[in-house]
Amino acid sequence: MLTLPNILTLSRIFAVPILVALLWWPGWQLGYGIAFVLYCIVGFTDYLDGYLARSQGTVSKLGIFLDPIADKIMVAAVILILVGTHDIEGVHMIAALIILLREIMVSGLREFLGSVRVSMPVSQLAKWKTTLQLVSLGALILGGALPEWPFVKMVGLASLWGAAVLTLITGWDYLRVGLKHMDS
Repeated sequence: MLTLPNILTLSRIFAVPILVALLWWPGWQLGYGIAFVLYCIVGFTDYLDGYLARSQGTVSKLGIFLDPIADKIMVAAVILILVGTHDIEGVHMIAALIILLREIMVSGLREFLGSVRVSMPVSQLAKWKTTLQLVSLGALILGGALPEWPFVKMVGLASLWGAAVLTLITGWDYLRVGLKHMDS
């Protein structure tokens, strides 16, 4: 159960409070800079744990369970702290809310479908959505470390909207699949 891929996944979950603490004070550029480095490391471990599990043949039920949860915990925590620090504000909070609501809906749907023994595999578009989310949040964190480069924050906000659009599309795809297995 405690394989290297699972340890990497758990480390992503344990890194979230540290990441949030570093982002807690808006305007603390050093904290944002350190948070950006940690965020990049955490993002790389997301890729690495899946790669190692598949290449070593150590894919486990724990890993299959924890990996998407670790992603959702990190995305939700970073979105919430960036809204709290006003790095995401105004109309951009709509994109953030779309992402959060979809993550909750898909998690509930996966739980329901699991109870009726229906698998809902991750689509390629959902993987792109996750990648765009991670890029957008990384750019927003980096934008806090480099406020003299407003372009970085603009890239973060634009890609946040791109992620929100993909979120709506993939959320609808999952909901369509899920509705077929629900009683009327």
